[in-house]
Amino acid sequence: MTTFVRPAVAAMSPYVPGEQPQGAGYVKLNTNENPYPPSPRVLDAIHAAVGSDLRLYPDPVAGALRHRAAAVYGVDADAILVGNGSDELLSLLVRAIVAKGARVAYPVPTYSLYDTLVGIEEGVVVNEPYPADFSLPMGLAALDARLTFICNPNSPSGVAVSLDEIRSLAAAAKGVVVVDEAYVDFAASSALSLVREFENVVVLRTFSKSFSLAGIRVGLAIGPKPLIEDIGRIKDSYNVDRLSLVAAEAALDDYDWMRVNVEKIKRTRGVLTAALRERGFAVLDSSANFVLARRPGLDQGETYRQLKARRVLVRHFATPSLADALRITVGTDEEVLALLDALDEIELK
Repeated sequence: MTTFVRPAVAAMSPYVPGEQPQGAGYVKLNTNENPYPPSPRVLDAIHAAVGSDLRLYPDPVAGALRHRAAAVYGVDADAILVGNGSDELLSLLVRAIVAKGARVAYPVPTYSLYDTLVGIEEGVVVNEPYPADFSLPMGLAALDARLTFICNPNSPSGVAVSLDEIRSLAAAAKGVVVVDEAYVDFAASSALSLVREFENVVVLRTFSKSFSLAGIRVGLAIGPKPLIEDIGRIKDSYNVDRLSLVAAEAALDDYDWMRVNVEKIKRTRGVLTAALRERGFAVLDSSANFVLARRPGLDQGETYRQLKARRVLVRHFATPSLADALRITVGTDEEVLALLDALDEIELK
């Protein structure tokens, strides 16, 4: 069959997102969504925008949102680029920085979308494996990469590395270091301060996780102004729609709502971690809204299938390094209890 796309695209493996069930009645703990609703202010803002503004293009530079985010995060508005989710910002970074044959480094296992984005640009992926405790591999800076990704807290492990470790990497790296902080609101610290220390550090944030807005695609790239300006040259003119912009701004206006939900999730995370350990899983301490539950050396594909048959969805990865693991989103207390009850019905291997 004739193919009309570039050979690199034809040969690549696409990113596979978590399963989205089509029927009702599932306990959905597979895609790290927040189990609690967004602030009521978000819904009010969306309703107001629907009523008056949809005939107009959105602000191409997302000025109101950037200034609100600048006030919340203590940075200059010109240091922020708004994207259609942090995934678009990852794509823009790779497109702007990675030429064919350029090296892109990141420790593995981690967010597999990085592989896809680098493959599209025909970059060269160079990896350092995480040690068993998922601490930051020491050899990353020596990989001489044009671009380095650190997902922190990491997915799928949930482990966060320290600010000092990231600072050392940024100081030693020759290229740009991107700290992907999709889950940072569930953790103890952020790398945001490094964007003022280094000219080569970009921090990514998303509204999908802690702000309960996975269905409203908004992300932030925060970094040195010259680098943010350069990345912004290649974005689509109107890359974020009006409803998403007003929703994200309203979410920041009710920051305390997000913090209350985050604290609920952190408490439930502790309960889930302890319960899984009691059932024989090895679970690292997580700084995210999910945990990685392993039964070392034992493929958990059948456990995943048995849970799905009981209408409980978790994430199982087919890659050899993660076959013995399940990544489980922290849901409500009731959802976690349903998961544990389902596990108790299964003969675990």
